Amino acid sequence: MQVMSSTALPDAPSLVWHNSFAQLGEDFLTHLPPTPLAEVHWVSRNFTLLKDLGWPSEGLSSADALKAFSGCAIPEGAQPYASVYSGHQFGVWAGQLGDGRALSLGEVESTLGPQEIQLKGAGPTPYSRRGDGRAVLRSSIREYLCSEAMHGLGIPTTRALCLTGSPQTVYREEAETAAVVTRIAPSFVRFGHFEHFAALDQTETQRTLADHVMKEQLPECTRRAAAGEHHGNRYALLLQVVSERTAHMVAQWQAVGFCHGVMNTDNMSILGLTLDYGPFQFLDGFNPRHVCNHSDSQGRYAYHRQPQVAFWNLHCLAQALTPLIQDMELTKTVLESFKVDFAKALDHAMAGKLGLAHRELNDRLLQLMAREQVDYTLFWRRLSHAVAQGQADPLAPSWLAVRDLFLDRAAWSDWQQDYASEMQNLIQAQDLSWSEVGSQMLRHNPKYVLRNHLAEIAIRKAKSGDFSEVDVLLTLLQSPFDEHPEHDAYAQLPPDWASSIEISCSS
Repeated sequence: MQVMSSTALPDAPSLVWHNSFAQLGEDFLTHLPPTPLAEVHWVSRNFTLLKDLGWPSEGLSSADALKAFSGCAIPEGAQPYASVYSGHQFGVWAGQLGDGRALSLGEVESTLGPQEIQLKGAGPTPYSRRGDGRAVLRSSIREYLCSEAMHGLGIPTTRALCLTGSPQTVYREEAETAAVVTRIAPSFVRFGHFEHFAALDQTETQRTLADHVMKEQLPECTRRAAAGEHHGNRYALLLQVVSERTAHMVAQWQAVGFCHGVMNTDNMSILGLTLDYGPFQFLDGFNPRHVCNHSDSQGRYAYHRQPQVAFWNLHCLAQALTPLIQDMELTKTVLESFKVDFAKALDHAMAGKLGLAHRELNDRLLQLMAREQVDYTLFWRRLSHAVAQGQADPLAPSWLAVRDLFLDRAAWSDWQQDYASEMQNLIQAQDLSWSEVGSQMLRHNPKYVLRNHLAEIAIRKAKSGDFSEVDVLLTLLQSPFDEHPEHDAYAQLPPDWASSIEISCSS
């Protein structure tokens, strides 16, 4: 094992390390240091997250911080480890997996509560499966930006504190340079952690993990059990809370037009966080059957299948938890609740986008958009502005801007008239104004999302040593509902070449 130095992060002497997961023992993880990269440098630093954590800005400005967050030194008090888990990949049992290119340093106290710090791309681990344990700059930029974009949209997600790079060569389809994303979450425990111990028939080890999760991250399970919910069965409530959080998360994905791309059970967070940004995409033209992952030849993880896949993954988790729950009927009841919870969450999210709750109007609209593959983000933003202008005149410039997105003007006109009528009923019933409703819609319909071509432009510049575009996007994506008029070009229709971009599981 390589011996590495420890370093205290300058100007952050109050960091308190908990390392509660690391203390669970060798059944759960392997302790090992990161493998240093050569000639590391900053690519981007997320000072907004640093402030959210309550850590001083100097904590991302020093040479020691650069070493610590690129895996070249171990922060004082950290206990680096890679955890083991298993999982289903593309619907097939894959057996033992684990942190193949990520090392957790431990949990650190913050104003957001204890947060686990993980270095993605920090070198090989016992779970690398003959891989090099590295991440390339290309995919690291995508994860760094998208995790913050999702947070800006209000969608539960892991976050990224900084991105470091190195000229060291990493081979994928071609030679690329290495990078490390420092990502942060309350926990990186996955469905696959529970599947792993269930597959080994290690019920008591699994119980230890479940008790740890409920104590450290999901104390509501114990509170709800004490109140008598599900007959006081804490493990059924663990499944219930995970199901509720997953339903909420996936509903928000659908509402914003986000495709995950690899919803394997080992990529599903037990906390209902968007996890592992490999191949992903925000829809340009609205196509419910869109498959963003070039490696997904069967279309398993197409946009419209994400709710179904989440339900399937929860079945896998339920099967793993069966020895702890010990009540099949109760388990089935919990699983069925996902369908209701997801439907409610999606209806709520779409009502926020539409300005009113009306499923029939919403369904008609989505069918019309799908027929013409209307740009998803641009449509909702223009609709919000049209309502916010305070009038229902279909020939007003703001409404014409929406109409111009459609070829079938007659179908759009029919829908717009029905929508205006329902909106007028709402406004009269609730003593509102068009502009008030439109202002609310603008807070639900972002102007900026991380479109593939925007990420690609940032990646191309970064490969030449210019990281400025990464920081520009970071700023926009952290406040995606704001206008940022000087950056209007980032909110326009994608160029023709955007449709040729292919993203896959390579990293």
